[in-house]
Amino acid sequence: MREIKYDDIVKTIRDTIIYSGTVLPKDAYKALSDAYENEKSPVSKEVLKQLLDNADIAANETKPLCQDTGLAVFFVKVGEDVKVVGGSLKAAINEGTRQGYEDGYLRASTCHWDTRANLKDEIGYNLPAVIHFDLVEGDVLEIEYAAKGGGSENVSRAMVLAPAKGRKGVIEFVKQVISDAGPNPCPPLTVGVGIGGTFEKAAISSKHALFRTLGSRNEDPTLDSMEQELLTELNKLGIGAMGMGGTETVLGVHIEKNPCHIASLPVSVNVQCHSSRHTVIKL
Repeated sequence: MREIKYDDIVKTIRDTIIYSGTVLPKDAYKALSDAYENEKSPVSKEVLKQLLDNADIAANETKPLCQDTGLAVFFVKVGEDVKVVGGSLKAAINEGTRQGYEDGYLRASTCHWDTRANLKDEIGYNLPAVIHFDLVEGDVLEIEYAAKGGGSENVSRAMVLAPAKGRKGVIEFVKQVISDAGPNPCPPLTVGVGIGGTFEKAAISSKHALFRTLGSRNEDPTLDSMEQELLTELNKLGIGAMGMGGTETVLGVHIEKNPCHIASLPVSVNVQCHSSRHTVIKL
């Protein structure tokens, strides 16, 4: 049994949140740079330049990349042969989140759903974190983290299609979601798509798809083909950077699939803004 100290997890999560809040990942920075090179609209090209300048300033001055520092979302693979000593894994992730947001001077964004009162004085700073656990074989502890902003989250949608809608129906649904979103999620976007499973499984898969490295290709040839088709079609919408019009609305489309009931075809679309703050931690 491999032992991992509670305090080591807390510190790792804390440091990751502070770093991710201020330094755009290399894949996201490259995707923005490529979009800048490819953009045909002078106005959107200037916007993309400003987004890159913003990322440089944030990294150089250790300032938040965006005023919306997001909710902390984790996907955690826990090996059956891993034991956390000194506390629970869930508590360590939440404590690391609290320290990261507080020590990094990142905005606490959690609030009561009805009163909209900020919850930092009731249950902690930007808590509870949204954590998805997956029990796996071995002694691995892998934690994927993303800061999920409200603007991009608000335009996400899920639908259970009739199976007869098939691939064409899925593509039309994704196009409609991004068209309806317009400039609101702060494009250029990463678009996560979850297909199959149940209603909630499709939604979780669409969120997890956002963690994949931008610019990587899907290992499934069918899904890879759909991703490339959607990337082309979504960029034809002409929304452009921050909604200014142009050719670069979407940086990447990532799809995850699941087996589903013979009578159902669940589909979910989860969107990430240009500030695609995500990372993977292996302890």
